[in-house]
Amino acid sequence: MLKRFISYYKPYKKLLILDMIAALLISVTGMVYPIITRTMLNDYFPNGLYKKIVIAGCIVLALYIIRMLLRYFVQYYGHVIGVKMQSQMRKDLFAHLQKLPYSFYDNNETGRIMTRITSDLFEVCELAHHGPENLLISSVMIILSFTYLMTINWVLTLIVFACVPILIIVTVHFRKAMNSAFDDRRKSNATINASVESSVTGVRVTKAYTNSAREIEKFNKGDEEFVDSSRRAYKAMAKFFSSTAFITDVFNVIILIAGGVFLSLGQITAGDYTAFVVSVNLFISPVNTLINFMEQYQNGLSGFKRFVEIMEEEPESERETAKPLDNVQGEIEFRNVTYSYTTSKEVLHNVSLKLKNGEKLALVGPSGGGKTTLCHLLPRFYNIEGEENGAILIDGTDIRDLTLDSLRKSIGIVQQDVFLFVGSIKENILYGKPDATDEEIIAAAKKANIHDYIMTLDDGYDTQIGERGVKLSGGQKQRLSIARVFLKDPAILILDEATSALDNTTEVLIQHSLDELCKGRTTLVVAHRLSTVRNADEIAVIMNGKVTERGTHDELIAANGTYKSLYQLQFRDNDLFE
Repeated sequence: MLKRFISYYKPYKKLLILDMIAALLISVTGMVYPIITRTMLNDYFPNGLYKKIVIAGCIVLALYIIRMLLRYFVQYYGHVIGVKMQSQMRKDLFAHLQKLPYSFYDNNETGRIMTRITSDLFEVCELAHHGPENLLISSVMIILSFTYLMTINWVLTLIVFACVPILIIVTVHFRKAMNSAFDDRRKSNATINASVESSVTGVRVTKAYTNSAREIEKFNKGDEEFVDSSRRAYKAMAKFFSSTAFITDVFNVIILIAGGVFLSLGQITAGDYTAFVVSVNLFISPVNTLINFMEQYQNGLSGFKRFVEIMEEEPESERETAKPLDNVQGEIEFRNVTYSYTTSKEVLHNVSLKLKNGEKLALVGPSGGGKTTLCHLLPRFYNIEGEENGAILIDGTDIRDLTLDSLRKSIGIVQQDVFLFVGSIKENILYGKPDATDEEIIAAAKKANIHDYIMTLDDGYDTQIGERGVKLSGGQKQRLSIARVFLKDPAILILDEATSALDNTTEVLIQHSLDELCKGRTTLVVAHRLSTVRNADEIAVIMNGKVTERGTHDELIAANGTYKSLYQLQFRDNDLFE
């Protein structure tokens, strides 16, 4: 993990070296003050060398001006390095997220993922900047101050530094507790973000069901967990800092007693003793810096661990011999397909279906039967593992032998739950073909029967639609998604209950657009309303992961099986509402 962290410094190696040189010079100039202090007390003051006193003071002032400029460089460019590293990590993480399979998003909430991209990486940025700087400055200061103290009085130095092993033991002991506590705190923070994201996204449902109190209760529960984990983290931190601060205070007590004894015995001069006290503070200050740095280190380390966790998630893969899907005819075959999301239960079992170029196959049956799963397997949102579980072929080629990009570019999907991005109508239609011309966008909108509505808006195609298209009706959102697919112009089409969430009037209007979209394309339709699939070339009834009936509408009605029962039940229900 350390090797991966260090790799992000490589693009900024020269700037980092300059930053470290500046930090080193800050440490070295810090040692000038006690050296000059000792000289002035032992020589200049007793001998009345006032000119040298003024010169020495000017030298110290000049060095402090240089030190100020060096601190500016370290503070500014050090943070620039940290921000650029954070930016690169964020880009890497976001790019990796785009490559992860559907199963990852099934098991990870959006709010938790957002936490890792934002607050976690901010902590990593702070560590990236302050880590090398603090370690270098503090280490150099400790070594220089120790060396200088030894030149003043090595016996007194060793007496004072007898506390160092105790300090190390205490630091190691409490650091482990801090590490665990801050990991828990970060997880609790992710829980809060996930809760907020979920509640804000679903606020309209919350208001419709007057469940604000329930959402507040859920949020409060997560917030209490965060407060509790923070309390444990800060308790561990308090133990750490109070214990280490006490030991560093003991340094001063030892100096006071031992130094006083040495001074009274004439084994150290007043000037040397003063210089010793100043130099010990130069030693204690970087020690305290390292101790205080532990909190930042824990935060940054926890954030980077969580970053690495996602980066080590296996992305979607394709075979080395995978080839692009060119000149798509659109013939599809499901050959003995068996699939399960977990090892406990099969969702599909030995399903075999075949569509010729331009045919429409409708999948019907009770909810949970496996219809949508079958549709998700075609573009490889989920993968069939092992040859024994069958295969899906397009134009005679196993889709596992095709590149993912070419496969998915050949497939258009219209779903029940339409997702629209924050932005304009034009930007959302363009998602189907990012390099499309305005003429192509308008043509796609006309085919989807949404152009006339768009032209009634003040900003036309540049109209902002709000988060997830909140400013549009269900039918308008569905037409935009259809326009998107028209623009993409795929050879294969999947309609996953595309009209089931619409009212009857809107459904009829949308159905005309869908019928136009299906022309010349091989189409797989998942239908809840059986009236929309009567004209399908073939209808397959899927129940409990198996194909139980197949045929045209008339053939299945004549067979007097499950399809006929579903059809009669649906139209009986419709009659009740007429």
